[in-house]
Amino acid sequence: MTLPETIRVKLSSEAAEYVSLTPVVVQEMPVRELVEHMLGLTGKDEARVRDLLLRGTLVSGASRFRWTGLEVDLEGVRALLDGFPNPEPARPFAVDRCVRAVLRGPRQPIRIAREAGSFRGIMARITRRPTFWDLVMELALSGELRYSDYSYRDRADVYRLSIDPVAAQRLRDAARLLRFSALEAQIRVVPIESLDLYVLRPETQGR
Repeated sequence: MTLPETIRVKLSSEAAEYVSLTPVVVQEMPVRELVEHMLGLTGKDEARVRDLLLRGTLVSGASRFRWTGLEVDLEGVRALLDGFPNPEPARPFAVDRCVRAVLRGPRQPIRIAREAGSFRGIMARITRRPTFWDLVMELALSGELRYSDYSYRDRADVYRLSIDPVAAQRLRDAARLLRFSALEAQIRVVPIESLDLYVLRPETQGR
């Protein structure tokens, strides 16, 4: 069987507090979009993608997707996967296209969007004081940043930087510049061992 252009999907929430409250939404979804959700779990593994299409169920983030299983040939899956990007370890880091930072350690990762990290209060705007995001970019450009992988879920290349105790303390001190107190509190108390930076490619920026 060849892959159809669209497939009827039942979409529901997997978040525990919403399981009994959120209605199931039925929609026609492009097969490419459904497969893009799979790639965050499978990578460009043709056999695993074909198996998921046949299984007819997928949990991605807080959402569950269900559909009538499709029995498709590997050639069709391969042709579809060829249209998705590949990791590019030689791709240089681009400050202007970096949209998210994730602080990682032994506990839950802390995600910081560029907009949140670039917040300037009134005094910061007057004094032109650097933002939290400015510090993150400074660390990225001055440290040994290495290419990690391509995230299909985020449509972005991921770069990783190891964080030493001195850099971790600088991030904790700069947390006071953030707009959200809950985010500041997390950064101040959670051990930080590494920093992931998500960079959009020019062809996906703005999508």
